Amino acid sequence: MPRLVMFLNTKAMKKEHVAYLLARLPMGLSFFGHGLIRITKLETFSSGMVKQFDKSILPGPFVSAFGHVLPFLEFITGLLILLGLFTRYALVLGTVIILILIAGSSIIEQWNAIFTQLFYGAYLAVLHYFTHYNTISIDGRFNRLA
Repeated sequence: MPRLVMFLNTKAMKKEHVAYLLARLPMGLSFFGHGLIRITKLETFSSGMVKQFDKSILPGPFVSAFGHVLPFLEFITGLLILLGLFTRYALVLGTVIILILIAGSSIIEQWNAIFTQLFYGAYLAVLHYFTHYNTISIDGRFNRLA
């Protein structure tokens, strides 16, 4: 039997498991893509963040450091969500990232960005709530759903 078929265990799959996969993948790809692209232009991205926050209460070196770390956090979070590896932890990490972004957007009064970030936060919460359907994943393969 091909490895992929054994991995997926198609006889045990239910539509809820496929639906969870279809909901998990876009979120994972979004984080992964944000991180990947920003890593390739790390200095430009970080400098842009410093410029955005130059009139805020946050010190430039702090913003610069965060601008250098954020893309790697996004990349790792996205990769874990895509693979379904340590999914619960990745979803919590994603939520922490979103909370930090909401705080930052509030500081510089980017209210439109907060709406999108709230959507991400809600989406991550729903994914976390339904992780028992995360069977089409590395976690599911090793029965690490709880």
